[in-house]
Amino acid sequence: MLDIQSELLADKGQDEQKNQYLIFRLEDDQFGIEIEKVTEIVGIQKITQVPEMPNYIKGIINLRGKIIPVMDVRMRFKKDAIEYNDRTCVVIVEMQNISVGLIVDDVCDVASLGDEDIVPPPDMGKNENRFIKGIGKAGQDVKLILDCERLLSDDEVENLIQIH
Repeated sequence: MLDIQSELLADKGQDEQKNQYLIFRLEDDQFGIEIEKVTEIVGIQKITQVPEMPNYIKGIINLRGKIIPVMDVRMRFKKDAIEYNDRTCVVIVEMQNISVGLIVDDVCDVASLGDEDIVPPPDMGKNENRFIKGIGKAGQDVKLILDCERLLSDDEVENLIQIH
């Protein structure tokens, strides 16, 4: 995890970050987030629960004096909850002008995927695949590219800003 974090935090220009994705795992599936959205990767922290939040908003963490709401991506995608372990990470991302921690099973890699390596997700009807921006092809592997801005609704963002 720390090797990937040092690579993420290296001073890279916007051009170098284009087409770079942080790859993380939920169960056997791999997902990618645009590297420019990621500010930090930390191990699982003590989470303080906040009443009346959706079940996938696990609560808040205090990261060096900054209050960060955290979302369990596994639960957001309606997967079974698991007990957090030493591989569980919190990926801090900027979305809709707020820092949010995404709890993921494991951070795998930083991958370069050119525009030609990413195809749109299949159209499955209303609201299906709303979190998926594209499907990245890396050799024989498939990586689902997340649209961070759509992980939370506007109302959810407003609620998180109030506890932020």
